[in-house]
This record gives sequence, structure tokens and C-alpha cells, in this order.
Amino acid sequence: MRIVTAAQMKQIERNADAAGLSYLQMMENAGTAAYREIRARRPDARAMTVVAGKGNNGGDGFVIARLAAQDGLTVRVVLAEGAPVTEDARVNFERLRGVDVAVCAIEQVEQLRGADVVVDALYGTGFHGALRPSGAKACRLMWEAGAYLAALDVPSGVHADTGDIAGGAVRADLTVTFDSCKPLHVQPGSRAHCGEIVCADIGIPEHCHNGIGE
Repeated sequence: MRIVTAAQMKQIERNADAAGLSYLQMMENAGTAAYREIRARRPDARAMTVVAGKGNNGGDGFVIARLAAQDGLTVRVVLAEGAPVTEDARVNFERLRGVDVAVCAIEQVEQLRGADVVVDALYGTGFHGALRPSGAKACRLMWEAGAYLAALDVPSGVHADTGDIAGGAVRADLTVTFDSCKPLHVQPGSRAHCGEIVCADIGIPEHCHNGIGE
């Protein structure tokens, strides 16, 4: 099992991009892989809510939302901290216009009941410190939903490198991490917030990892 820090993962992604695997394609591969893992565990799911942040973790969530809608699920995307700000996340947000996905802001939502699956696409490996008010509300709503809860890469509110757990952090049923595990996935305290952990292949060539990670 390869374990890399957040900074090392960024270097691996830069190496992959330089080798011809674009960041946008990596996002598509990550969302597709995570959706496959979720559906394998909840094949009878009919409704899904994706709680998305404004960065690339949210972009992975938009890919999942699109695939779920194309599969015939009832899908809602909750923008926890406003519209996406990274280029690739914006591209995948725009792609939702072609499918039947309801989009709303966190301010419009008081509960997430009714979903069979909730996807935590709020914060990724860049999270540190305490949850902001909007993030804290999003994490609370995900916990209160009573649905199968799947986190992308890192349960929101957990620091990828140190495993530090912010108050109100997500406790997932499944965490799908991408390409390599991160330190939090093997530390006892933070591992307990991950539930089942799956490390998904997103197509990064092996040579892009040379000299990086354990």
C-alpha cells in the first residue's frame, strides 16, 4: 500500500499531467471510480445527494452526480460553499446542465432526508484547521441524513497528513481515496472516521510515482 502526503500527491498529479494524463481526465477517472465503488455497495439506491465544496473535491462529486443521473437516480447537488472556483470543477459543474440534477445552495437546505446515498465531496486533502460555519453545517446535515455516507479521498474535517480531526468532522461508511492512501487512512483515530477504505486507480502511470511515497 503506497502512502503519500498531500504535497506528494500533488507532485504525482503534476507528473501525470506532464506525461499526458490531464487534470480534467484524472477528475473524470476519480469520479467514475468512486461512483463504481458506491454503486457496488448500494446497487438498489434510487436517490443520491452530493454535498460539494468549491474546489476539486467538489469537482469529483459533480462527476458522480452526472453519472448517477445518467443511471436514472434522483440526484441533488448541494453547494456547501458557493459555486466552484477551480477550472476543472467548473467544467464538470457545467456538464450537469445536460442531465437531470437539482442544484441548490446550503442556505436553502435544512435537512438531507430522502437520499439513499450521501456523497461527501466537500473538502479534500487541502483541509486544515477548523470547519467554517458553512462546512460545519454541511457536515452536520450529512451526519443527520441517516443515509449511506461515502467520502471522497478524505472525510471532511480530517487533516490528510496529520489525521487531526476537527469538531463536527464527517464519519463516513466508505472513503474512496485516489491513486494512493494518505497518512490519515492508516492512523487509528482518523481511520475510524473513514469507514471502509478503498484506494481507487485513476489511471496514473506507475513511473509518475518514482521516488515518492512509502
